[in-house]
Amino acid sequence: MEYLLLIISAVFVNNVVFSQILGICPFLGVSRKLETALGMSGAVIFVITAASAVTWCVQHWILLPLNLGYMQTIAFILVIAAFVQLLDIIMKRFAPPLHKALGIYLPLITTNCAVLGVALINARLGSGFWYSVLYGFGISSGFALALIIFSGIRERLDIAFPPKAFRGVALALVTAGLLALSFMGFQGLV
Repeated sequence: MEYLLLIISAVFVNNVVFSQILGICPFLGVSRKLETALGMSGAVIFVITAASAVTWCVQHWILLPLNLGYMQTIAFILVIAAFVQLLDIIMKRFAPPLHKALGIYLPLITTNCAVLGVALINARLGSGFWYSVLYGFGISSGFALALIIFSGIRERLDIAFPPKAFRGVALALVTAGLLALSFMGFQGLV
């Protein structure tokens, strides 16, 4: 039950995009089409979940026993970069159209502050392995949910004719703000 509440909390209450304001660059950059949003969602779920597991192991098996806590950020960035590189190679080989559609945003997962933020939050909490992995999965699922909802709305808005002042990025930012307000309704749920 505790793990279920953790995932619900990570997806809805502490949504990484709308509550913690992390990962905004890919959120805004890949949300024009639902196809690319789904691809980026899968990539982010894989990277954050796997990075949560590996960074927990690095933290508890290498950094803490050797008193190298000051190397935490550098070690975590290296782990994240390795996972993104692996994902880039796999997508280039098995899903070339999706790889091309994601373009520059796929390598940018390396610098996505949400990925590093989850790893650092897990390290700060000092929780167990499964808690860290499920928290990473919940946070990345919340990112995916936000991205998919936002891309669906943006696709609908592309066929609408908003006032000239609201076209393009302005309408996207207003829409993201309204979505963030709607996710505030989940506060107090867990």
